Amino acid sequence: SKETLMPTYRIELFEGRSVEQKRKLAEEITRVTTQVLGSAPESVDIIITDVPRHNWATGGKLWSEQS
Repeated sequence: SKETLMPTYRIELFEGRSVEQKRKLAEEITRVTTQVLGSAPESVDIIITDVPRHNWATGGKLWSEQS
């Protein structure tokens, strides 16, 4: 039912985080989501995308070129 559907989180991070950091992030997001929304952890999806600094710009400047 729609009441039991849970969110899909899409997280974009600069590349370089360790697998352990990503694991901990996924665990904590899942824990808080299930605590607040009251459903099973198995229904929470998290997609983590590593983005190279040369593919991300803020204020018209690539992060790879910022000092």
